[in-house]
Amino acid sequence: MPEICRFYGIVIKMFWNDHAPPHFHAEYSGDLAVIDIQTLAIIQGSLPPKATALVLEWASLHKADLMSDWELARKLQPLNKVEPLK
Repeated sequence: MPEICRFYGIVIKMFWNDHAPPHFHAEYSGDLAVIDIQTLAIIQGSLPPKATALVLEWASLHKADLMSDWELARKLQPLNKVEPLK
């Protein structure tokens, strides 16, 4: 699963040709969450509250980038890195 971003110990990944809805995987300190790109809802798993807030802030700033990577992943093409939260 390609890593598309890393910030504050949080790793963001996306699978190639993964199931709908469009989503990404966020990992932090052994916790894992799957987040819907369009709604920013956690659809599986959980993260600590502070990590969740950082991931959702980052995702809200990069929805277009995430959707672009989702489309590339569906076509089994290389994914683009997304700028980290600063």
